Amino acid sequence: MQEKNTAGFFLEILIVVAVLGALITVAIPQITRMIDKAEAESQESELRNIQTAVVEMLYDSPSGALEAVGPTADMSEVRTSDLPPLVLTDYLQSPENGLLQSGSSYIFNVDGTVIQALP
Repeated sequence: MQEKNTAGFFLEILIVVAVLGALITVAIPQITRMIDKAEAESQESELRNIQTAVVEMLYDSPSGALEAVGPTADMSEVRTSDLPPLVLTDYLQSPENGLLQSGSSYIFNVDGTVIQALP
């Protein structure tokens, strides 16, 4: 009689594992799509924040021009052509040490345009 209970128990475990496997098979592609979408939105948001900071920096700059830089992810390299130069890290609030979190690189032109470099 104990053998029947043990066999039933293993059958129940097998069914639970099969159901969990089916759920995981369906869920993983959805989770992957959500992660990809969140990363793209993060990169777009970061680009907008950098563009806003560049506009603010150029507004404060007497020359109104940047030194061309890029591609770079280090915002401390982005400076105006003034003496002393203004540095972009002073205008960005969230990145630590001027390094970006998304892993994107950016190209900065003299006129202040910012282009997100493809990884």
